[in-house]
Amino acid sequence: MRLRPAAAFVAALPALRLRPAAAFVAALPASRLRPAAASVAALPALRPRPAAAALSDTAHRALPSLTPSRPRVKLFHSPVLREKRLIELAPSILSADFAYLAEQVQPVLDAGATLLHVDVMDGHFVPNITIGPPVVAALRKHVQVPLDVHLMIENPDDYIPAFVDAGASWISVHQEACVHLDRVVEHIRSRGALAGVVINPATPVGTLTEILDAVDYVLVMSVNPGFGGQKFIPRSLGKIRHLAELRAQRHLGFRIEVDGGIALDTIGAVVQAGAEILVAGNAVFGRGDSGHNVQQLLQAARSATLQQA
Repeated sequence: MRLRPAAAFVAALPALRLRPAAAFVAALPASRLRPAAASVAALPALRPRPAAAALSDTAHRALPSLTPSRPRVKLFHSPVLREKRLIELAPSILSADFAYLAEQVQPVLDAGATLLHVDVMDGHFVPNITIGPPVVAALRKHVQVPLDVHLMIENPDDYIPAFVDAGASWISVHQEACVHLDRVVEHIRSRGALAGVVINPATPVGTLTEILDAVDYVLVMSVNPGFGGQKFIPRSLGKIRHLAELRAQRHLGFRIEVDGGIALDTIGAVVQAGAEILVAGNAVFGRGDSGHNVQQLLQAARSATLQQA
């Protein structure tokens, strides 16, 4: 078998098989050729997110989509949640001076707090009465950060629309207060807010196994709800670890929030147990400079994260 030089072989190919690029493009039907601008214009319009879901802090973009049609099972979408935990401090306005609420919260936001925790109590589910939607609406006029509204009330489903309309970005309800917890969680999400579920100190983590794939965060009460300034319940650490283990085993994306007794002497252990969102009221507003208190708490939390790594 004789071998022909490459040049001769190419020359022998039918002309139809060798077309310059320009000739090939020219031969395409006109319907297949659209300018780039036309192709972009043909793309479907992006669906806007609900206004309440537009969180101001860029860190919150790592959270799952707020679109009600999202799948129930939410995997870790972001390396921020999977590999490097986002530690956030949520000052509780329950310990602030309500006569000067706007002035009280600004220093803590300037110091690094990325959301505000709002405790709503009805005097029935917990032995105290605090605030309602009007205070949330008033606070929303002065701050852009997410408002984390914790409903310690009976029949929370009845009040979700009012709190979302007032400006709540996150809404959490108690497992103990909801007969139809799945329905309540779906209601929160359908309104465009992040949905959280809360468990009291005596409520086991096992009661949440069927709802963990539907919530954005789980709030562990490390004191009995109703009053600020209580001491941290040490066995809460075991519940935080249990939740963190379930999250890893099931590849879920909910975050873990802890409320009650968070201070310089407890925040490190809470973070090392697996919590990312830390609610602090008395430790922030109870004494001294609130901005400085926030900085110290955040420093202690981040140091604990480094030690864990």
